[in-house]
Amino acid sequence: MIGIALVNMLVALDQTVVSTALPSIVAELKGFEYYAWIASIYLLASVVTVPVFGRLGDYFGRRRFVIASVLTFTFASLLCGLAPNMPFLVFARGLQGIGGGMMVGTAFASVPDLFPDARSRVRWQVVITTAYGIGTAAGPSLGGLLSEHFGWRSTFFVNLPVGLAALYFVWRYLPKFPPAHKGDVRVDWRGALWIAVVLGGFQVFIENVPSHGASLGNLALIVAVAVGFWALLRTERSATHPIVPLDMFRHPQLVVLFTLSVLIGFVMYSLIFFAPLLLQGGFGLSPQAAGLIATPIAACIALGSFINTPVVVRLARPTNMLVIGFCLLAVASAGVGLSHSDTPHGLLAMAMACAGIGIGFILNNMNVFGQEIAGRERFGITTALLQSTRMVGGMLGTTIVGTLVNHWYARGVAGAVSAYDGTLAAHAVARALDPRILIDPALRTDLLTDLRAMGIDGAPLVETARQTLVSAVHAGVLLTGLAAIVAALLVRRIRQIQFPKRVDRTVVAAPE
Repeated sequence: MIGIALVNMLVALDQTVVSTALPSIVAELKGFEYYAWIASIYLLASVVTVPVFGRLGDYFGRRRFVIASVLTFTFASLLCGLAPNMPFLVFARGLQGIGGGMMVGTAFASVPDLFPDARSRVRWQVVITTAYGIGTAAGPSLGGLLSEHFGWRSTFFVNLPVGLAALYFVWRYLPKFPPAHKGDVRVDWRGALWIAVVLGGFQVFIENVPSHGASLGNLALIVAVAVGFWALLRTERSATHPIVPLDMFRHPQLVVLFTLSVLIGFVMYSLIFFAPLLLQGGFGLSPQAAGLIATPIAACIALGSFINTPVVVRLARPTNMLVIGFCLLAVASAGVGLSHSDTPHGLLAMAMACAGIGIGFILNNMNVFGQEIAGRERFGITTALLQSTRMVGGMLGTTIVGTLVNHWYARGVAGAVSAYDGTLAAHAVARALDPRILIDPALRTDLLTDLRAMGIDGAPLVETARQTLVSAVHAGVLLTGLAAIVAALLVRRIRQIQFPKRVDRTVVAAPE
């Protein structure tokens, strides 16, 4: 279990540590056009591999894939740290994403192998959540420290000791459980290919929409995704051992859980992404102050799991914990969405804490509920689909909320600029429409200096831009609150789930 927890920490560390080093990476390796791909290629590769390896773990056992995932991820981290240029770094990040997707698809599903009893599973999953919380909370500070004192390459090398420790514990202590499926298995490689086409194409489409809108390329891409989805359905219907069993999407309880997973991804990633923008760009806080306010969202995920563990197994209706979790997320969204620059920082931190506790109530329980509904033969694919749908929800959330914020901000600032009766130079207008002037003091100073040279006091324009950004983010965050309320109401569609009184001891480890 320590090995699986370290695997989870490895994923969390990489997601948060590297993000703080991106400006330094671009400064040294140049190639700003690859900036977005450093993050996008990792997400693309991991989204594609999660369901594929989740299902392969069901067929062939998970231990070998967990070991392969740690080896792949650790080796890719080494390549990232040694990258001589941006294209090589993008390639290594893609390899890292494959390893990360294998981890998510197989390591999480190893928990029910170790603990068939749902009550024990809920208790032990706290270890995983705590590891994730530690990695997420420590990541930004650790990334900044390493990048400043040891260079950006150290933000990748930090994965090596954690990866080696995870490899040792998994190799030494994770038993080799027999796969749930008996007999020969014909791997559905065509289905795996179509999954890659559909999920990969959809992610690229989602990322392109905010910047290119309904362009011809985007329309062609979404048509290709639709054709790929049709081909995937045909392939999975005829496959003897499909990667994604379609009957799972005819199970009403699983459909509700997958929908809830999309909604938690929508709410969680939107809050995590846009709350710092509000604090720094809208309220003018320093990165350190904004980070301090946002820290409870990561720390309280572990706290929420600790609180959840002894409570959920004693409830007559365990799904009530999901209702409470989504209600807490709605409260957090309302707290952020109704805040202003004079709001005490303690109240903002409390809103972040509510979000963290709510997430802690939701994530582990959704995995356990899904596993109980689907049964052991589908532990892997069920867990993987819950992770994949959460990622898709995150992509949708950041895109929809991001598009709303961008359009709201651009329209508001354009209205303020028009009041100057064309006296602003074109390049000054473009810079005023860029929200980075509210976050980067150097960019803001340059803009104000240029405006002053034109005889214009730019301070009112900057203040208008700041207030416009606040109202734009407020609108986006309140939308996430609405999604949380819809999710809380949707939980009622899950039938009664009972934790078994007796431990199922029919699952034993196979000899090495």
